[in-house]
Amino acid sequence: MIVTAVSASAVHNMRKPVQNSIQLIAGLGVQGDAHCGTTVKHRSRVARDPTAPNLRQVHLVHCELHDELRAAGFDIKPGDMGENITTRGIDLLGLPQGTQLAIGKTCVIDVTGLRNPCMQLDDLAHGLMAATLDRDSEGRLIRKAGIMAVVRRGGVVTAGDAITITLPVGEARALQPV
Repeated sequence: MIVTAVSASAVHNMRKPVQNSIQLIAGLGVQGDAHCGTTVKHRSRVARDPTAPNLRQVHLVHCELHDELRAAGFDIKPGDMGENITTRGIDLLGLPQGTQLAIGKTCVIDVTGLRNPCMQLDDLAHGLMAATLDRDSEGRLIRKAGIMAVVRRGGVVTAGDAITITLPVGEARALQPV
């Protein structure tokens, strides 16, 4: 389980340029990223309630999704879907709410929920939003566009950093969109 890329952008764009490293700040998110802060920064959520807590400080996408999308004909690279951290070897979507991910030497983030794919994905490539959605055998919607987290303990994250998973104690709660 490893970080394959890190990305950040000071402006609200879908694509975030890949960086050599990112600095996570406890309780805030990625230093210098447009979504850094204690309250919501995603524009649609700010419009609804600008005082709501920011449960979307860090966006993670598994590069296995990038592989799947490339196989379907989409030219997707790390950071293209707005993620801050691209991972390999973790079933991000299968993690329960409250899972802690220790990244590198010092960082710890708490998983808060799923990213709900939005129409901005289609600005990258026609049909991309639909490609990040699926249905399970019972017809329930599967959102594949990654997960969101908050920063518990900060530090520097770089490609190649190991990731360790600590599952929450008690009953596992499936991730819901945040």
